[in-house]
Amino acid sequence: MSPEPVPLRVPERRADRARQVADVLRQQIHAGAFDRALPSEPELAAEFAVSRNTVRDALALLKDEGLIDRVPKVGTHVAQRKYDHGLDALLGLKETLRGHGEVRNEVRAARRLLPPPAVARRLRLEPGEPVVYIERLRYLGDLPLSLDLTYLVPDIGDEVITRDLESNDVFALIEQISGGPLGSADLALEAITADAHSAMTLQMPEGGALLLLERLTKLEDGRPVDLEYIRMRGDRITMRGSLTRQPERTDWRLI
Repeated sequence: MSPEPVPLRVPERRADRARQVADVLRQQIHAGAFDRALPSEPELAAEFAVSRNTVRDALALLKDEGLIDRVPKVGTHVAQRKYDHGLDALLGLKETLRGHGEVRNEVRAARRLLPPPAVARRLRLEPGEPVVYIERLRYLGDLPLSLDLTYLVPDIGDEVITRDLESNDVFALIEQISGGPLGSADLALEAITADAHSAMTLQMPEGGALLLLERLTKLEDGRPVDLEYIRMRGDRITMRGSLTRQPERTDWRLI
């Protein structure tokens, strides 16, 4: 018989422990666990069973992210919380942030154009068939949250751009025009850095974190009608969802 494999043990450094503490505190901040002030360093050290130096390192990570402020002899306070954006429901930004404040849109472009071939293929358009292109800067109150680039099939898009784009989600307009509900969407989410133009438009530092959401939305009958590229501020939005493990697609047995 072959010998039992020896588990590999990598010595845990203070930086590793600080990262673990920061991850838990970050989630607590987003969940609203702290009204304003965080517990003191000794309290956090006792809660996480780490040294005060480790706690200081963890808080420094969160301060660099802009989540907390630290003032000598005053304490550590929440600087800002992120807004949750769901991944398990097909909702527009206004629907997603209902209850957090007014979502308004600055319409930067709304016109017909000939799309790149890759866009035409995703929307199942014939060569030479136009799309309706909409670009919006989306605010929550006075805070710019996302820059949305939208390509719509022409029979729906031509009508969409005659409607109120400043205060409505495009999803709601599509459903009004098509006379039925949206069905599903294919999406991809990745982290990118903000280029100079996007950073200036979203009022954030160049090179800051952006979440880029590519979403192809279809009607209930499966017809694709809306292709979007959405740049969201990574310092203000957290993507959340609930996933279910499908038993028939897994094999838990050890080989």
